[in-house]
Amino acid sequence: MPKKFIRRFLPSHQSIKQNKALKIFGSVLHEPNLWHLNRRSAAGAFGIGLFFAFWPVPFQMWLSAGLAIPFRVNLPLSVATVWITNPFTIPPIFYGAYKVGTTVLGTKPEHFEFQFSWHWVVESINTIGPAFLVGCGICSVVFGLAGYFSLNWVWRFQVKKAWERRRQLRSQQAS
Repeated sequence: MPKKFIRRFLPSHQSIKQNKALKIFGSVLHEPNLWHLNRRSAAGAFGIGLFFAFWPVPFQMWLSAGLAIPFRVNLPLSVATVWITNPFTIPPIFYGAYKVGTTVLGTKPEHFEFQFSWHWVVESINTIGPAFLVGCGICSVVFGLAGYFSLNWVWRFQVKKAWERRRQLRSQQAS
């Protein structure tokens, strides 16, 4: 069942409440609905986490937590899902977003080489920036919605299978 699988990878609510970076949310973190793991809260948290995973900003976890709180979805899952984009996966994911942006804008993909300098960042905003940001926005919405609906479907499917197994077990025990 997805609940047991997801719970294995989530941090405890005590460790998140004690996280110094999330102290800005104050006593709101004591809301019990942020820690429940059910179909609605898991699917919503997964969708929010995927939505912010495609944002090219350094504080994605805060944004994800900030949106999980008013929507009352599982906070740890929302924050953990953002880590789909990590130092190893950012290059291919953001390059894919750039390709989506060039396709949507109808522009020709430009050749670029990454340089770790402020000058390169400022120059890139004018050249590859628009296509990259449009692609990130589109991927953010598409993958956020796809994540929400797919986890919702998987959860329902697993619950339905569990119900059928129990029904079959009861009918076998009765006969």
